[in-house]
Amino acid sequence: MMKILLLEDDKILCDSLREFLELEDYCVDVAYRGSDVFDLTFKKKYDLYILDVNVPDVDGFDVLSSLREAGDETPAIYITALTDINSISKGFEIGAEDYVKKPFDPEELVIRIKSKYQQEDTLLYHGDICYDPINRVVQKNKQTIGLGEVQQNILHTLMVQQNKIVDSYTLMDFLEQPSANALRVNLTKLKNKLGIDIKNIRGQGYMIENL
Repeated sequence: MMKILLLEDDKILCDSLREFLELEDYCVDVAYRGSDVFDLTFKKKYDLYILDVNVPDVDGFDVLSSLREAGDETPAIYITALTDINSISKGFEIGAEDYVKKPFDPEELVIRIKSKYQQEDTLLYHGDICYDPINRVVQKNKQTIGLGEVQQNILHTLMVQQNKIVDSYTLMDFLEQPSANALRVNLTKLKNKLGIDIKNIRGQGYMIENL
């Protein structure tokens, strides 16, 4: 589970962000003051820092600068209402990897976290097939394979539920003109294009088994 340290002095925003992130299965510790970050990082190692800038005691820029000077290379994202180019530039110069301007949708923050810091953890494999479910990119032997929307949706559903039977009606929902025959045609094309084994579980549906 990814461990995140969130620095935000607005307690309502901080608590709501923590709840949202925890719903995404992140482990979140919070700090309301800059100096609290030093206490927490002394006791525990984190996978990601999410830092506001204008916080009491020690501002977010100085917090990250001190951590970097101490050899802490933990990835960091700034969340701040500061939108001038000098502030943004300063944040990146100190060592932040990303910068989210307030106000923002918490879902945007989650998308950035998943795409930047969890890609390796979320990649799915099946033989020589590598599938990125976040960006919906499929590779075979490290070569990107283009798929149409229908086959892309079918592959996504089967890959994220490997070793589980997906009923035929769920897969047929992706078709413009749903039918068992049309589904079989698309599955055959998908198998031929990727060389992937999609099993037909008679009377139940289809599945991709873990190798």
